[in-house]
Amino acid sequence: MRSVSVVGTGIIPFGKHLDQTLVQLGRQAALNALRDGGVKPSEVGIGFFANFLAAHTFAEFTIGQNVFWEVGINKVPVLNVENACTSGSSAFHMAWLSIASGQYDVAIVAGAEKMYVPGLGLINSGETQLDTRLGFVVPAGFAMRAKRHMHEYGTTAEQLACVAVKNRKHGSLNPIAQYKDILTVADVLNSPMICDPLTRLSCCPIGDGAAALILCASSKARRYTHNPIAIRSSVLVTGGYENPLSLLPWETDFRGCRLAYEKAGLGPKDIHVAECHDAFTIAEILHYEALGFCPEGEGGRLAMSGETSLGGKRPVNVSGGLLSKGHPLGATGVAQIIEIVLQLKAKAGPRQVDRAKVGIAHCMGGDKDGDGKSCTVNILSV
Repeated sequence: MRSVSVVGTGIIPFGKHLDQTLVQLGRQAALNALRDGGVKPSEVGIGFFANFLAAHTFAEFTIGQNVFWEVGINKVPVLNVENACTSGSSAFHMAWLSIASGQYDVAIVAGAEKMYVPGLGLINSGETQLDTRLGFVVPAGFAMRAKRHMHEYGTTAEQLACVAVKNRKHGSLNPIAQYKDILTVADVLNSPMICDPLTRLSCCPIGDGAAALILCASSKARRYTHNPIAIRSSVLVTGGYENPLSLLPWETDFRGCRLAYEKAGLGPKDIHVAECHDAFTIAEILHYEALGFCPEGEGGRLAMSGETSLGGKRPVNVSGGLLSKGHPLGATGVAQIIEIVLQLKAKAGPRQVDRAKVGIAHCMGGDKDGDGKSCTVNILSV
């Protein structure tokens, strides 16, 4: 397998883009990535486009071909990827694999989503699934995990709220974040209850947005940039769905993180900055434990300690996370990796992590029988 690097990034502000189509959003991000990497459209050998909802909301299909044609990329293989919240990071994994295998030298990954549309409703894991039909929709599933964590380990509502407070403070420093106002623990706890113990400010907002990356064989990366970022490992796993419905932990979460560390030859102590799937406050706490940043059951205390804040021992979600940026599903996994790239290039501005050399981007998507349907973990370094 060949070494692969990131040579270009492109992203647009997340929020309401009512006057732009999905293709227009994706076009902007893809064009920005090509320009950032100094890559000509004719040099791209394969393209991957991530989206979750367009087939449902707009009856649109094969959007990637339209997006990439807009920026001059055609006559090459284009794959459209849907994998719930990990759609973008799954597309990234496929792009990495296409280059690592030696089949292609340059690949583009783009993810885009429009969620500010009428009648979107609750997102679930499939109306034919028994657990969904019994009410196990997304907020309820995470609320049940939060309750279980509180019961098993003494995690408190205040500890959960600390995640939202931290990430909103980080988001105030990020120009692409949708929400930038500072919160207090009291603000989070006193916001309207969505599903006990998760209040509105414990849940990530929806959003429109797009993000893109250019990947290249490391041996050729310096043709395009003087500071390529190496992909040390890229892992995509899916659930076995054999666990008892204990709700703690996600088996895919722990397995995906373990495999990523093994393939990179690194461990949790080597990580300087992390982005993880904080769709709800409890999610970030659970991911701390899977990432090995603390023992099982200690995630709530870690959240309150300040160690995962900017300036702390191991900052997490310095982009503001999903809780501040919003969660345009197809774009999220790509945007997480872009944040790690910016941190490793020391181009993150006021939210820059000091001396960041190794970063990890983690995402999860979908529930089935108490486990995750997909989990991606990508480790990058200078």
